[in-house]
Parts: sequence; structure tokens; C-alpha cells
Amino acid sequence: MDFNAVKNKIWDGIVTAWRFIAKYWSRYHVWKLLIFIGLQVTLIASMYLVYLAKTSDVSTLKAGLATETVFYDRDSQEAGSVSRAKGTFVSLDQIAPVMQQSLIATEDKRFYQHKGVDPMGIARAAVGYVTHFGKITGGGSTLTQQLAKNAYLTLDQTLIRKAKELFLALEIERQYSKDEILEMYLNHAYFGNGVYGVEDASKRYFGKSAIDLSLSEAATLTGMLKGPSIYNPIDHYENAIARRNVVLDVMATNGVISSDDAQAAKGTELALENTYVPDSDYTYPYYFDAVIDEAIAKYGLSEEAIMERGYRIYTTMDQATQQQMTQTYSNSYLFPDASDGTRVQSASVAMDPTTGGVLALMGGRDEGDEHVFRGFNRATQMRVQPGSTLKPLSVYTAALENGYDADSMLQDEKTSYGSDNYTPENWNYQYQGEVTMSEALAMSWNAPAVWLLDKIGIDKGLDKLKQFGIPITDDDRYLGIALGGMTKGVSPMMMASAYTTFANQGIRSEGYLIQQIVDANGNVVVSNRRPTTYKVTTPKVAEEMTSMLLNVYTNSGTGANAQSGYQMAGKTGTTETVHGEGSKDQWMIAYTPDIVVTTWLGFDETNEQHHLEGTSENGIAPLFRTEMASVLPTTSLTAFGVEPSDNGDNGSFNLPDGINDTVKDFGDKLYDYGKKAKDKIMEWFN
Repeated sequence: MDFNAVKNKIWDGIVTAWRFIAKYWSRYHVWKLLIFIGLQVTLIASMYLVYLAKTSDVSTLKAGLATETVFYDRDSQEAGSVSRAKGTFVSLDQIAPVMQQSLIATEDKRFYQHKGVDPMGIARAAVGYVTHFGKITGGGSTLTQQLAKNAYLTLDQTLIRKAKELFLALEIERQYSKDEILEMYLNHAYFGNGVYGVEDASKRYFGKSAIDLSLSEAATLTGMLKGPSIYNPIDHYENAIARRNVVLDVMATNGVISSDDAQAAKGTELALENTYVPDSDYTYPYYFDAVIDEAIAKYGLSEEAIMERGYRIYTTMDQATQQQMTQTYSNSYLFPDASDGTRVQSASVAMDPTTGGVLALMGGRDEGDEHVFRGFNRATQMRVQPGSTLKPLSVYTAALENGYDADSMLQDEKTSYGSDNYTPENWNYQYQGEVTMSEALAMSWNAPAVWLLDKIGIDKGLDKLKQFGIPITDDDRYLGIALGGMTKGVSPMMMASAYTTFANQGIRSEGYLIQQIVDANGNVVVSNRRPTTYKVTTPKVAEEMTSMLLNVYTNSGTGANAQSGYQMAGKTGTTETVHGEGSKDQWMIAYTPDIVVTTWLGFDETNEQHHLEGTSENGIAPLFRTEMASVLPTTSLTAFGVEPSDNGDNGSFNLPDGINDTVKDFGDKLYDYGKKAKDKIMEWFN
């Protein structure tokens, strides 16, 4: 191949193409067209950015920075607060002049001359943009632009973000004086070690208020703004000193201080002292986490806005109930942790059955006093198998609607169903032939529940689950759904909402936490005063179900060991581990006309070393008994309008308090020993 010939042909093609373009470029005034299009794009982009700046409502910026977001309970009493990108807000006259001078000299020396944007700074940034091939390299931002970025924008280094920052800065300058902007910046800046604002930073590093800062200390804090993680004197003392000296030199060069003052300050050692007390007003962390999650997911607010804009959030919390639940969870002896020290986890939701308002919530057990802000909340985000707590929802409600009643006789035999020979077993591996529906529910027999679902039709059970607000998939269409066998599972919040149906005359109340959100200027941005409800069944069916469920937390029910001293209806549930030892999940749900409480116990990761031993008697029962005994007195203790149904004596074990679970425990252990013996014998023969 003649490469020179090929090269010449390519070059000839390029020259011919260019001549063609040049001919028509001049003829049709393409330059003018491109300029016109460019001007139009610039105009439209500018209009859009001006619109963004105008709609950002910078008039609320100062009020938001100076005010924490406060949470209120259902009685409009303050319950706690939250803030992040700000510390203790102090006025400018409470900040040492040398702190103000060092900041302006280092970060924005023409602060009092420009109108929010410094043309010389923009020119430097533009040169950097070109020399770094379209990448924003920083620089050029005034203090006003930095305030706009921190308060309203992400930290992305993009040209669009930079343009938004510029227009927002102009709008901020229009709304506020220079001193107000400087005050907001100093109260909003991050100084490392989880500290925001110059007042808290002064206490964190030097044990004093911002008004008492020396020149050396002020220069140190100013220097930290470039990189708090590498220039703070606690973690990187030498770096902090070097950066402080740079700031002092800049101040001297700009004539803010004399060279002698700079040299004297450079020779000063930093006396570090910590008198900062972190904000402890995030009183009920899991509840407040759930409130923030709801504000973001349901109402479109951002985490940054919630943390920084000084909202007043009115919730459905009952502080007395929340305090009792929190106290219960602080008692470590109620939780059967693993032998290696791994903490068993738990979650609880208390809900008002008439409105769905969440009265109290615990999303887990923290390690010590450490809580991960908006970490995994098991009360709302967890999805686990519900076990037998699903039976009233997937089987018995539909059965009552289709003509069955508490005294209807159900088959209680070991039976196989379908082509896959699905064979449910009772927890004690014994069968009575026939039992009443009331007994089958109170004693949580598995065989009658599956037999009944097969009789009424699985589609009726699945349809009813949807009405109860339980999400199901195509894979859930099998008889195991009667016993809580689900593909994805449920959360305590879902189950609490479902059980409001029985306490609320057949009407299900959707669970929620936020009633109203008001911004720093008093404008209502969210209003949710009317509960969301769904008709699931009739008042008669709800009453019949309650009559049967009242037997669960009595001597003749599976919840015998969780009796609290108060009458309550509900259901217990347990799921097995994959390796056949102990249980994976334990549930207890109870309700009165005033409250519904759902509680789950288990390990985040279940395996042979981490599972719940035995039955609920030494698992969830002590926790739930203590929890209900403390929570119920915070309610009106409204009496049930129905009596417990008659369980009859159809093979039922109506034994003294605690014996039922003991028998079950003995049966479980006997089964485990038999299984192990069988495995050992087979091992010998092999």
C-alpha cells in the first residue's frame, strides 16, 4: 500500500471540503447565525438562572441559619431539634474583629467593594477552566458565592453549578447587607471535628468564645477553612501552624496588620482546650430519622433544607409513650444477645389506630451512645418474614367474611397440598383432628390455617392482604402465605398499620409521622392534618376478629408469657432459621382501642452462631411484656367493647401461665435432639 498516496488523497479531501464550507459560510452569513444562536442560548440560560435565584427564597436564609429545625409532638410541645451546617449562632459584634479581618483578607479582600461577584476572581477562574480543559479548578468565589454554594447548592465542581452560584450571590447581596452576609458565613462555615460556626469552633479548639479570639487563634481558624480535615490543630498541629502563618503573611501584605504583629503571632504556641458541648437535642434519634425520611420521600424536601432552614416540624409523637419505649430499650437484660457479644436487634412502632399517627418508634439498638444519623431504621426500612402474625390478615379475616365464625370447626391434620406436596406442620408436631377457629388462632396452629386458606381460596387471601397494605409479589401466590411465608417481607410500620383495622372498626389507618411543616418565616409548606384511611372489612368482622385475638395474651394463648397486666388483643409470630436451630424472627403485636404496638426481635444476619434460642418465652416475651406494661398506662385505657371468644376444649392446651411456651420449647428441643441423633447415626453408617 502506498501510504503517501493515501495521505495525499485524505489531504485533498480535507482541502476540498474546507473550500466548500468557506464558500457557503460567507454566502449565507453563518458567522452571524452562530452569533445569533449563541446570544439566544445565553439569554435563555441567564433567564433560567435568574429564575432559580429568585425562586430560592433567599429572604429566609438568615432566619434559617439562625434557627434550628425543631420537632414538636402531637400536642405542639417541643420534642427536640436538629441542625448540621451551622453551629451556635452569634451576632457579628460577638465575633472578634481579628477573626473578621483574617477571613476577609484571606478569602475575599474586596468583599466590601464588590456586589457579590468579583470580576477579577472570575477572570482567574476562567483561565483555570481553559487551562484545565473544561474542569472547574476553584478560585474566584467571593464569600457571598461560598455562602450561596453551602446553603443552596451541591459541592459539584461544574460550570452549571458555578453559574447558579453567581446568580444566587447577586440575589443574596440584594437582600442582605455586607455585615449580615459576613455574619451568616462565619456562623455557617465548617471547622472540622463535626463543628460548624465560629463560636463552637472557638470553644472546640481554644476553650473560649469567638469574641475572645487572639490574632494567632483567629488566623488558625481562618486557615482551617481551606481544609478542615488537614489544617485543624487537634489532628494536624504542624499543618495548622504552617497554614496559620500563611494567613498572617496575607494579612500583613494586605495591610490589615503590621509585619511586627504578624511575626509576634507566628511565634505564639497554640493553647488547645475543648469546652465545646455537642448539641444533644436530637432527643429521639430513630423517630426523628423517620420524620426526616418521610419529609424527603413523601414531600420532596431535601436533607440539607431540613437541616439548615429552621423548619418547625409538627409530628404525631406522644412523648410519654416514646419515653417509655426508649426506656424499655435501654434495659439490656431484656435482649438475648449472642454469646460472642453480637447484639440482637429489635424494632417497635406504636400507632394511633384511629389516625395512623405514629406515637412512638424505635428502629434498633445502638452500640453504646452512638447513633448513626439516618442510618438503617428497622421500624420503617426493614423487610423480614412476619411469621404467624400474618394469619389474621391472610386467612382469618377473609374466612369471617365468607361465613366462618369463631366456633367453626377446622381440620387439624398433617396434610400435603399441590403438586409440590407442601406440608405445613404444627409447632409441637401434634394434631387434634379438629379445632375451632378461635383455638387455631389463639394457639397459632399451622395446619388449620393452611387448610382454611385452601378452602376459601388463595386469591381471597391475597386480595385481603393488599387491602391491609401488605405488599405481595407473584411469588407469594402459594399456600405458605397463610403462615407468613413471603418473598420480600414486611416492616413493623406496615404491620402496625394493618392491625389498626381491627382496633378501628374495619378501617385501616395509613401510618405517618408528620402533621405539618412550617418554614422560618411562618409559611406552611406541608399540611397533613387529615389521616389517610381505607375500608378493609366490616365493623362486625373486626369485632369478631378482636374477640378471637383477645385470647392470644391470656393463659390459653401463645402470648401467655407476655401478659402485661392489661387486657390486649393481638398475635405472635416466629420464623425458623434455614439451619433448623432456634428461630430467625420473633414478633409480637398487641392492640387496644387506643394503641397498636408491633415489636420485632432478631439478628440483622442470622446464622448458626447468631439466632434466637428456644421460644418467645426467653426471647421477645420479656421485652414485650415490659414494653406494654409501661406504654399502655400512657393511653386512655379504653375498654374493649367485646369479650374474648370461647376457645372450647377441642384438644387445646389450656394450661397455667407459661406452660404453653414451655411445652413448645420442650417439643422444639426434643425435635432438635432427634434430628441430631439421626444425623449422627447416618454419619456412623456412612
